[in-house]
Amino acid sequence: MNHSIYSADRSTHLKIVVVALVAGIAVAGFGISARSNSDDGYTQTARVIKAGKPVTVTSSNASVVR
Repeated sequence: MNHSIYSADRSTHLKIVVVALVAGIAVAGFGISARSNSDDGYTQTARVIKAGKPVTVTSSNASVVR
């Protein structure tokens, strides 16, 4: 068995290309099928997020000097 891609023969390179192509097509097909199963259609709805009270986040107990 040859462990180097540089000295591999033509059939080994062809096998690598075919496996990569099949894997790419499978991933693309899975992505398309997962995307087309959403029943939302092409309509967009507005979602409103209301702001709450302001919050200050610190990572130390030191006092702030301004």
